Amino acid sequence: MTSTTEPVEPLSVWQLSETTLLRFATAGSVDDGKSTLVGRLLHDSKSVLTDQLEAVERASASRGQDVPDLALLTDGLRAEREQGITIDVAYRYFATPRRRFILADTPGHVQYTRNMVTGASTAELTVILVDARNGVVEQTRRHAAIAALLRVPHVVLAVNKMDLVDYQESVFAAIAEEFTAYATELGVPEVTAIPISALEGDNVVEASAVMDWYGGPTVLEHLETVPVSHDLAHCHARLPVQYVIRPQTAEHPDYRGYAGQIAAGTFRVGDEVTVLPSGRTSKVSAIDVLGEPVDAAWTPQSVTLLLEDDIDVSRGDLIVPSEDAPATSQDVEATVCHVADAPLTVGHRVLLKHGTRTVKAIVKDIPARLTLDDLSLHPHPGQLVANDIGRVKVRTAEPLPADSYADSRRTGSFILIDPSDGTTLTAGMVGESFAAPEPVKDAADADGWDF
Repeated sequence: MTSTTEPVEPLSVWQLSETTLLRFATAGSVDDGKSTLVGRLLHDSKSVLTDQLEAVERASASRGQDVPDLALLTDGLRAEREQGITIDVAYRYFATPRRRFILADTPGHVQYTRNMVTGASTAELTVILVDARNGVVEQTRRHAAIAALLRVPHVVLAVNKMDLVDYQESVFAAIAEEFTAYATELGVPEVTAIPISALEGDNVVEASAVMDWYGGPTVLEHLETVPVSHDLAHCHARLPVQYVIRPQTAEHPDYRGYAGQIAAGTFRVGDEVTVLPSGRTSKVSAIDVLGEPVDAAWTPQSVTLLLEDDIDVSRGDLIVPSEDAPATSQDVEATVCHVADAPLTVGHRVLLKHGTRTVKAIVKDIPARLTLDDLSLHPHPGQLVANDIGRVKVRTAEPLPADSYADSRRTGSFILIDPSDGTTLTAGMVGESFAAPEPVKDAADADGWDF
């Protein structure tokens, strides 16, 4: 580490983002103490405003509690406070002198597992809590599987409520060994196990005085020091077109710009680009950021690209470097987490949303469903129900330019939508797979909506 007395070169934009910001999510079963852990992190790191703490103290007193219930710092909905459970993703922003944080506190109830997918989809780290009295349970395995599918680079196993098992090292060691073995089978690249008591504050911000057998970092120390790599900055450049700008003013009579948020990589003036799925090519003639011309722009900036040639580009198209263009296809194979109450079935007519593009599609096959207990595969289940993880094959009405999820979490992901009411059915990761069995013949479409 560089000494503070030595001269230090100014940080670049990339270095600044990588060393000062961490996006992370919490997950775990009901009553494992996620909200209490988050509240303890905020409280002990001095990230709670006085009026917030006073509101929590009043709410706790009204419920007959002698000490503030720190879980109320994140359980902000009235229904959550009344039920004593988290039912929505609660986002919190806090900072320490070493790093800034964006935290997503996700629900633990199996009914709200879909919210964990939302919260962890942009996370660099996931904290999975386990009650030391219960050990690894089905919901723990489900959350580990989702973290693996979403390619979250770092997973922290927080074994909570150690005060209720007399801070026994053997209890912690057994749980850590079981979870790590399971996560390794899923392909989780890194697991850090930490014994904590969120209620008492042991090993959350301050090191525990009663668990001297543990020599690792506290939760906050690990969050402050874990290496963060924003993979989107190093991916091939991708710009999903959100809007075509044609002001048609006297000052700019021929202005035609393609606006959107850069999903990955960097665009520069003079780059040769291809517009997908049409395949038309051109060069970037100018880039506008907040109305000002720039020579280059990168993720996650919102920009307007201008091209040298007057070609047909519309919302939903994808602008990419010509040398790094992804393949386009009407057949999409992916691993999915089904999040809707209604099942997803073979032959199901859906809308597939990828970036800013939405196309009609049909579920042609469901090759496998993952069994969380032993990671075995149930071949050709015919349907996926809420919270199932499985493989799907989808046929789209139009060619779709999609990266592998392993290459880009933004442009390699999609959602399936119910065309009748707009309900989100499934979250998909292109190319991600378990060892699925051989597929059966594509299901025929009884309604004739066959692509």
